[in-house]
Amino acid sequence: MAHGSVTLCFDFGNTRLKCGVFDGPEFREVINLENDNTETIRDIIEKYKPAKSLLSSVTNHNPEIEGLLSRAGKFHLLDHHSKIPVTTPVGKPETIGADRLALCVAAFQMFPGMNNLVIGLGTAITYNFVNKRGEFMGGGISPGMEMRFKSLEMFTAKLPLVKKDWNFPLIGYDTRTNILSGVLMGMVKEIDGTINSYSEKYNNLNVLLTGGDSTYFAHHLKNKIFADLNLIFKGLYAISELNNV
Repeated sequence: MAHGSVTLCFDFGNTRLKCGVFDGPEFREVINLENDNTETIRDIIEKYKPAKSLLSSVTNHNPEIEGLLSRAGKFHLLDHHSKIPVTTPVGKPETIGADRLALCVAAFQMFPGMNNLVIGLGTAITYNFVNKRGEFMGGGISPGMEMRFKSLEMFTAKLPLVKKDWNFPLIGYDTRTNILSGVLMGMVKEIDGTINSYSEKYNNLNVLLTGGDSTYFAHHLKNKIFADLNLIFKGLYAISELNNV
């Protein structure tokens, strides 16, 4: 990587802490962080020597790392005051998750002039709609996969906690496969049904799917989608470029 060309885009979600590494505009790799301790972030700074960095956080992250990143180079903390290439004509823009903003920015940059529905598969499933004029209109939020598995165990007396397995039957033949079919097929049908509802209302609809399990879901969906595991980082990089000047 060329000296002075590295941008680090940190994405702190509810269950995972990640960092996307860019060399200029080229996406290079994802770093999975064990924690947000000062030492962890310092090690990453020393290794990559970033010229710019950005933090998108939906958690109560360690505030000391903001100072560390600021001293390493240009730094921006993503919030509702950030400059972004899409508008947010919703009631309370300060309540929009930073991760959702980044996904919409990525979609708008990659597919301008289209109605984009971005579906993020994480702790929750988020449906994020940015229209062809670049307006983030909102969308929907529903429980994610792990949340569904855990709720069945937590709120019943005898159902076990099942781990995901994409080799599941339509008709379950025991408790485990019944849960797999109910949760995973339920999510597939929910996502397909939501896409269909948007398609009926908006023409020229482009659908993007992202998140850790997006490639698995893509195989089961009937609708044509664009799957990109690292979509959020591409949005974060675009926001960094607008704000780290």
